[in-house]
Amino acid sequence: MVAPNPQQVADPEAVKRHPTLFRAIRQRRNPRLRRTDITVTDEATVMRAVKAASLGNAMEWFDFGIYSYLAVTLGHVFFPSGNDTTQLLSSFATFAVAFLVRPLGGMFFGPMGDRLGRKRVLALTMIMMAAGTFAIGLIPSHEAIGLWAPALLILFRMVQGFSTGGEYGGASTFIAEYAPDKRRGFFGSFLEFGTLAGYVGAAGLVTTLYAVLDDGQMEAWGWRVPFLVAGPLGLVGLYLRMRLDETPAFRKLEGGKALATEAADAVETTTKGDLARIFRDYWPTLVLCVCLVGAYNINVYLVLSYLPTYLSDELGYSETHGLLVLLGMMVFLMLVISRVGKLSDRFGRKPVLMTGMAGFFLLSLPAFLLIRQAGVPAVVLGMLALGLSLVCLLATMSAALPALFPTQVRYGSLSVGYNLSTSLFGGTTPLVVTALISWSGSNLMPAYYSMGAALVGIIAVACMKETARKPLDGSPPSVETQEEAAELCAAQSPDPKF
Repeated sequence: MVAPNPQQVADPEAVKRHPTLFRAIRQRRNPRLRRTDITVTDEATVMRAVKAASLGNAMEWFDFGIYSYLAVTLGHVFFPSGNDTTQLLSSFATFAVAFLVRPLGGMFFGPMGDRLGRKRVLALTMIMMAAGTFAIGLIPSHEAIGLWAPALLILFRMVQGFSTGGEYGGASTFIAEYAPDKRRGFFGSFLEFGTLAGYVGAAGLVTTLYAVLDDGQMEAWGWRVPFLVAGPLGLVGLYLRMRLDETPAFRKLEGGKALATEAADAVETTTKGDLARIFRDYWPTLVLCVCLVGAYNINVYLVLSYLPTYLSDELGYSETHGLLVLLGMMVFLMLVISRVGKLSDRFGRKPVLMTGMAGFFLLSLPAFLLIRQAGVPAVVLGMLALGLSLVCLLATMSAALPALFPTQVRYGSLSVGYNLSTSLFGGTTPLVVTALISWSGSNLMPAYYSMGAALVGIIAVACMKETARKPLDGSPPSVETQEEAAELCAAQSPDPKF
């Protein structure tokens, strides 16, 4: 907790009588920024950190993407034959199972990352994520081993979900703490570039398989190929992450003399104590994080995971047709996402986030009405409206969310808030939307669900603080050059508030 200002608690008359004493107290609590306090980043090192973090994020979304795009086929392979809608619901229910354990993974890995360091925990999550995905590709079908098939699928999906619980919070923290303050939006956007790359890789591979294999071959062995690819990808990601140093912000926190006692105590604390501190001291920010992430993730999963199934299952398009349209949209988003990240550095996180949330609120219904029309142009136009709204969120969230929390609890708090929200709202989106369509008989339910989420997001963005071009809470400034550091020191007031 922040110590009270002595001017606020001391007798004003005492301050007048002893100005030198109280000035010394203020300077001790708000020390003058020294050149050694400022982190000067090396762009090559930052880019290595960005690549390592983004590859892990790409693999996470590759894993989840292939499951989403193969949902219909997996329903036939792992669940007893029967009604097609029941099989699809069973498949999406298994998809959602991974999200039920994500908060547990966030509560386990997040505080660990704040105590032991970001690098070690991110390496561990990469190993578990790759192993869980690879194992799914080896499971025999329901026809071969009966109920053991869906049971094993659920088990390995839980391994995926548990490991992923520590992935996004750590990866976004990792990039945010490496990036210079004035370009955090630009570098942070590459994390979601990894998200799109993972989805593009999954969609491209699944589309190719659907194009060259018939339904019998896909159900016999073709569906296994994307899952087995995760093994080599995981080894590459692990190699890149192990080559990196700890983030500058964490090293300064760990080595600072002023925080020596706290750092020593942190080694002794338990995960339970860390979690209690997060919920007790940071619950207002945690609620804000949950609302932002909920609105964000509902629309991410709606557009990137559910739309191909919507096109094929609800509107009668072939699996290949739906995936090709989505693939083209995601490639376009990859081309513009870093530019939108730069916009968030220039104009602020809030304006860009508000644009994305307002876009979903205003354009979701017209977009789905277009998608329902016959013909590729209408589908493309509708998906483009959703995609442009989505890229405003994708390019900005990975810089905005880590800035909500101070350095000493950033990994843990973000992991807890992000995964609680993702579990409740994000991963359940395909299941909820499919059930709503089945219950109501209206295939416009995805639009209404998106609009409701966007309304919550608009309120949350209005309540958050602007963090663009500012140091992370609890960390010293981070700049790109020695000259910029010198200018920052020279520009200080006689009594800085650092």
